[in-house]
Amino acid sequence: MLKLLIVDDEQIEREGVQAILEKAYPELAIEQAKNGDIAVQMAAEFTPDVILMDIKMPGMNGLEAVERIAAEYPHIKFIMVTAYDTFNYMRQAIKLGVKDYLLKPSKASDIKATIGKVLKQVEEERQSHLKSRLEKEALQKTLTLVETDVVTQLLFDHVHEVHVSMLVEMLDNPSTNEMFVMIVLLPAGSENLYSAIKEKVRKTRSGWVGALYGNQLPIIVFRQPEKSFRSEAATLAREILSVAKNGLLTGWFVGIGNTCGSLDQIRQSYQESLIATIDTSLPLKFRFYSEVPVLSDLNNGLQVLHHKKEFLDQIRLGQWEPIRKDVLKIIQCYESEGANLLLTQQRVLEVLWMITRVMSEMGVESVTPLFSYQTIDYRQLRTETTQMLDRMMKSYVNHFDRLGADTIHQIKQYIFEHSNEDISLDALGRKVGLSPMYISKIFKEKLGVNYIDLLTECRIEKAKKLLADPEKSIKEITFEVGYHDPNYFSKVFKKMCAVSPKEYRSTLLGKKIKASRLD
Repeated sequence: MLKLLIVDDEQIEREGVQAILEKAYPELAIEQAKNGDIAVQMAAEFTPDVILMDIKMPGMNGLEAVERIAAEYPHIKFIMVTAYDTFNYMRQAIKLGVKDYLLKPSKASDIKATIGKVLKQVEEERQSHLKSRLEKEALQKTLTLVETDVVTQLLFDHVHEVHVSMLVEMLDNPSTNEMFVMIVLLPAGSENLYSAIKEKVRKTRSGWVGALYGNQLPIIVFRQPEKSFRSEAATLAREILSVAKNGLLTGWFVGIGNTCGSLDQIRQSYQESLIATIDTSLPLKFRFYSEVPVLSDLNNGLQVLHHKKEFLDQIRLGQWEPIRKDVLKIIQCYESEGANLLLTQQRVLEVLWMITRVMSEMGVESVTPLFSYQTIDYRQLRTETTQMLDRMMKSYVNHFDRLGADTIHQIKQYIFEHSNEDISLDALGRKVGLSPMYISKIFKEKLGVNYIDLLTECRIEKAKKLLADPEKSIKEITFEVGYHDPNYFSKVFKKMCAVSPKEYRSTLLGKKIKASRLD
């Protein structure tokens, strides 16, 4: 409901104007003030959208009242009422931002027309502000999805050359030359604390939070130059651990990778943070990768396997034969060097543990790897290790076999039907019961494209059709096809089509005009 305040020292004038306006605008809320002092007070209490202000009143005059009220409530619009049609009064009124004025006496038609014009302006501004707020909320929602998608693509190597750099531009990327990854392990049943953890990170303005994979939550943290790396990481880790219900930290742990100099190198820090969570039984529930016991020269082969990018990718992609060869090769290396059998068993167990941790991030449940008893020789170690790898492979295969052969069709169909909505790897995963990494895997294997390729293709094709309508603005088309930032939409369109949306429209309309002339 719009509200209007009539300010005039003559009661008959106030009531006459109110009667005219109540008849013309029955839904308009109207109040009266008999002088400038009362008008200032009522501006705070009644919060009008428009004030009809008489200029000459005893005490505080109308111009003084306008100046006082406008300073506190700049959104209020003023219409001056005066019997003095002088340039000096009008110049002061214009300077104060007065929208219009009425001369005494005024015809009822003039009062209705002048008030109606300003009320219409107020209503249009309200609609504009509402639209702007809704767009801002939609953009914020999109940025949340963008954040989890960017983390997924950067950490799990599903980077798409067209989009990641532009998605990063949309996010609040702190100006820093260093960054690192933290992995938060959550106990079962703590998924509802995801938002609380995200809020902790948001308050520090220090990083991007990924999607929750199994019980693991990856966070890319940007270095704050005014703090040391250890101080910043330890403080954030403690803040995150404070989210635990009743302070119980059973099942909670935070692994912290080393810093790196760019997002291109961030996967190394992620893998280091994963290794830092090997032993979650430590009394302090966070550990830096640099604190993980350094292996001796004899164990360099295992260190290489820990850091081998291809090894982690093989696990995610279910390439079990090369995984088996790598693990058995490590055992052979230890045996050839004459390593202590018990030490070798422990190191192999760490590798098997890492395999289950990566499977967990994909949503694949697997039994915790444990040797049944102390191994008596290397032959037995190889046999038991092979058996555990077979059980892991079976868990992996069974998990994805249950999903059905038409999964890729379901995902494609969902993208085609909902391309104008906010879609992310995480959202797609929840729809079909798959991890984001596996969705990316099957897209690459079955279609030869990244999921975002298909989503973008759907949106751009729809945009091309809409651009043929000259009545639709580029901004309208941006929102209609599923984007929330016209600049970002234009960048993607130009990247995909080699011309901007405006250039494409000009070419399209030019062809239509030419064709109509030929007809």
